[in-house]
Amino acid sequence: MKMVKLGRTGLCVPQLAFGALPIQRTDKPEAVRILRAAYDGGIRFFDTARAYSDSEEKIGAALSAVRNDIVIATKTTAVDAKTAAGHLETSLSNMKTDYIDIIQLHTPERMPDPGDENSAYAELVRAKKAGKVRFIGMTNHRAHVAREAVESGLFDTLQFPMSHISSQSDLSLVDLCVSHNVGFIAMKALCGGLVTNIPAAFTFFRRYDHVVPIWGIQHMHELEEFLELERNPPVPDDAFLSAIDRDRRELASSFCRGCGYCLPCPAGIPIPMSARMSFLLRRAPYAQFLTPEWKEMMGRIKSCVNCGSCKAKCPYNLDTPALLREMLSDYEEFARTH
Repeated sequence: MKMVKLGRTGLCVPQLAFGALPIQRTDKPEAVRILRAAYDGGIRFFDTARAYSDSEEKIGAALSAVRNDIVIATKTTAVDAKTAAGHLETSLSNMKTDYIDIIQLHTPERMPDPGDENSAYAELVRAKKAGKVRFIGMTNHRAHVAREAVESGLFDTLQFPMSHISSQSDLSLVDLCVSHNVGFIAMKALCGGLVTNIPAAFTFFRRYDHVVPIWGIQHMHELEEFLELERNPPVPDDAFLSAIDRDRRELASSFCRGCGYCLPCPAGIPIPMSARMSFLLRRAPYAQFLTPEWKEMMGRIKSCVNCGSCKAKCPYNLDTPALLREMLSDYEEFARTH
């Protein structure tokens, strides 16, 4: 496998990494089977989070026997020291380990104050000194916060959305990380499932020697596809370039990345899915979105109270209410013709 060094951590991991968010939707015996198959296939980096329900427990059940052979990254949404300490102890217990390789602040709205002894960051520093944590990272969707994190010197790794439709500005974060010796972990490599040409997405990352993409895996067939791509990497031919151009044309404008910063919605609208509905209908098996349940959820858009909260909180500066209305109109037309 192609190996990547995660900046100043010195951790060398295969560029094929396991994103464990989706296995919270997989029953435990099957999740354990998938995780063990990933390890047997050569995957050594597993990324999860305290917020991913029982994902950590499944990692512990599957991989505790090979703990010293793998790198585990998890996350805490805590902003205060007490909550961070509790999250860390829960993560250690769930994954049956006495240390976390990389603990990450999970999408904070702003940079932490390193001088605040009651902050989550300060608690992670104390945990590192105590040997419970090896390295400290941050995940984020806001480019300006991500840049501040890299330049601050406070973090060993950055996790940020990256794919073949990323803007040049976002891609420049890779170079910034390299110049500051910060490891770059790429999330949403498939844009939340909207990129369906997996070979093209996989091949795109082969250009980057300093990036580790984490691929969200829920089913065994998905794992097998990635392992086969690793064994036989595609050649970046004209078809590969055409696939990238198509995705950029269709997705790179007013595209909702599904980060969830906009939630909760007072009208109960499932914004991260609803705001991408036109793409989901055409890039995924559409029948699952034409059920009575989804028709009711999309209908909630008509109850939008125009509070502006979602628009104000969007890190990509999308006009979310307008985007939702556009998606509803397209959804109703699609439902009539299918």
